[in-house]
Amino acid sequence: METIRILQVDAFTNEPLTGNQAGVVPDGNGLSSDQMQAIAAEMAVSETAFVRSSDVADRRIRYFTPTQEVDLCGHATIGTFAHLHDEGLEPGITTLETNVGVLEIDVASDGAVWMTQDEPTVGDVDVDYDRVADALGVERTALEGARADLPLAVVSTGLPFLIVPITYLSDLGNAEPDMAAIERLTEAVDAAGIYLFTFDALEAESTAHGRMFAPGAGVPEDPVTGTASGAIGAYLDHFGAFDDDLPEELRLEQGHYVDRPGRVRVRLDGAVQVGGRGVIVLDGSIVVPPADDDEILEA
Repeated sequence: METIRILQVDAFTNEPLTGNQAGVVPDGNGLSSDQMQAIAAEMAVSETAFVRSSDVADRRIRYFTPTQEVDLCGHATIGTFAHLHDEGLEPGITTLETNVGVLEIDVASDGAVWMTQDEPTVGDVDVDYDRVADALGVERTALEGARADLPLAVVSTGLPFLIVPITYLSDLGNAEPDMAAIERLTEAVDAAGIYLFTFDALEAESTAHGRMFAPGAGVPEDPVTGTASGAIGAYLDHFGAFDDDLPEELRLEQGHYVDRPGRVRVRLDGAVQVGGRGVIVLDGSIVVPPADDDEILEA
């Protein structure tokens, strides 16, 4: 019976059992798509990263939720490179091939991992606030109170998210999302999920507090989301949320309402960079599921 090494890494935190859990398979070469999907389903965390060789970058990662492959995942990338740093990867810039292209990853000497994301795209959406409020289980007035200068928009730095500002932290915490309605809404606006946020953060040094829902990708509520954090950074910059005086670094809180608190750092100096730490909490092996006879294994 063949087994391979697999880890669980808590990302966007330096405290075990907080932040966002990611599966990491350090050697995913030779696994088929079906095998990777089965392993990700067994891990049952929001994403599992499979590290593979690449012809165009230093390494490649494919990302799978328990139900499907996704093109990019911030926290699983942070978790992967936190592991590689622990295994001896030298600090500095390395390249990573993903389904959205080749990205730069900067590993700092203290183990912090910075991920340069894709060029931002910002698109207006034609969706009624009543529909958004009903899907999120919030009052329409709580959304309207935050929309004066910050509209609903779909923003992507690798994965598209519907960005929804809300007035107060209490409004955010009291949300009772209807996952079926959110899935229909995200399909309608061609987004991977909804990122609901407020500037009314828990900690004075934080920029905002967010929650992210992506039931269509098999992730009802994600604890701490790197790709959505890049998108919200680009969104705030695009709509001039800081009167054209964008802070050098944004600090985003997430995960507190699912008891997995974490923090994401975002820089917007010419490119969107998302940064954080990772902590290995499990290191073991998993049985490789059998490949279908008709499926060609991928190198």
